[in-house]
Amino acid sequence: MSFKQIKTWHWILVAVALVFVVDWVIKRPDSRARGLNSVLEATASPALKAYPYPFRVLRVNEDGMAVMGTPRNFDVPARRVIAALYPDIDVSNANNPAFVEAQQTLAARQSEARAIVEAQPGIKGVKWELDRAWLGARGIDLPPP
Repeated sequence: MSFKQIKTWHWILVAVALVFVVDWVIKRPDSRARGLNSVLEATASPALKAYPYPFRVLRVNEDGMAVMGTPRNFDVPARRVIAALYPDIDVSNANNPAFVEAQQTLAARQSEARAIVEAQPGIKGVKWELDRAWLGARGIDLPPP
């Protein structure tokens, strides 16, 4: 089969596969991050393991700071994140006890994940980075990076 005989859909298939491979290479965690994620999975409480958002280390900077994914920051209101995590909770009322509890649970799980990572040798702290992929997959509009 020569290049002239390769159909257009073959080229499209190759291009799509190449995009996925390049994306994976760019986003894959480094070995230090993979190790921290293994520790996080092994030592997390049952509540953290069952939490609907998977807290994880994205990378470790040269200065020993672990960069972890988070579903919220100042650009993404808590009500939008809680609605994605718990679709049955009424997020229109900020005083709704279930909404308040969900916010407190998010903070507690994030604090636990941070504490586990910060306790590891060579880690000086944690920086949080908005998990744009997770939020986007749930239809949450985000400001430009």
